Amino acid sequence: MSYEHIITVEPDQRSGKPCIRGMRITVQDVLESLASGMTEDEIPADFSELLREDIQACLPFAADRERKLFTAAA
Repeated sequence: MSYEHIITVEPDQRSGKPCIRGMRITVQDVLESLASGMTEDEIPADFSELLREDIQACLPFAADRERKLFTAAA
């Protein structure tokens, strides 16, 4: 899944953390919700602005970021 049009990083917003479509909702917020056991259908109850596509974009973004960190450390 392409997430470039969904995940934004702006230095003056949320201290430069990756956010969803320029909103103040971070990728970390979404990932923590998923990690706590919430489903993609339950998360919009906490973050009503999120679309299913926004939630789904967080996993490939996190996987790419992890891959880049691992590659940089090697």
